[in-house]
Amino acid sequence: MGRARSPCAGWTAPDSLLPRHSAAERLPLLTRDHDGFAPQPYEQLAASYRRHGHDADARTVLLAKQRRLRSTLPWPGRVWSRLQDITVGYGYRPMRAVWWLCAIMLSGSLLFTLWPPQPLDPGKSPHFQPVIYTFDLVLPLVDFGQEGAFSPRDGLQWAAMLLICLGWLLATTAAAAGANRILRRA
Repeated sequence: MGRARSPCAGWTAPDSLLPRHSAAERLPLLTRDHDGFAPQPYEQLAASYRRHGHDADARTVLLAKQRRLRSTLPWPGRVWSRLQDITVGYGYRPMRAVWWLCAIMLSGSLLFTLWPPQPLDPGKSPHFQPVIYTFDLVLPLVDFGQEGAFSPRDGLQWAAMLLICLGWLLATTAAAAGANRILRRA
């Protein structure tokens, strides 16, 4: 009896990964399924890469799986999925969160250095520190005492609200992506 041919010419069994191809070269084969998106081939390929010690390729495959999954979601899920992709790469690119935090902190610090907010109580307010004030706005659960001592006015008030929202968005997406990744490993 002869061997059954794979529907994708040139495709080798995911366990062998021979000849050696990168994830970028193999991913187009996974999109050829005419029945639509199926997560199992992505999981199988990623597991094979991990078994062979190619963690970067495994993360690339799992990231591609999440991006393909996004197209199957209703619009609110697609929006949330897109935010997770942009901010933390679904937990597979955690350094993105660090870069976003650095960009937000630099922007806020520069803004409040140029236009510092007014103290709420001029006689009792601590010395204004633009970096600490920005940290106070961006990091949702940390209180350095600057946010409560100073009050931005006019356009600065909108900038402060934006920084607060960006901080919560970044913290929420990082936590959700991290929790999702941990739960999927278990």
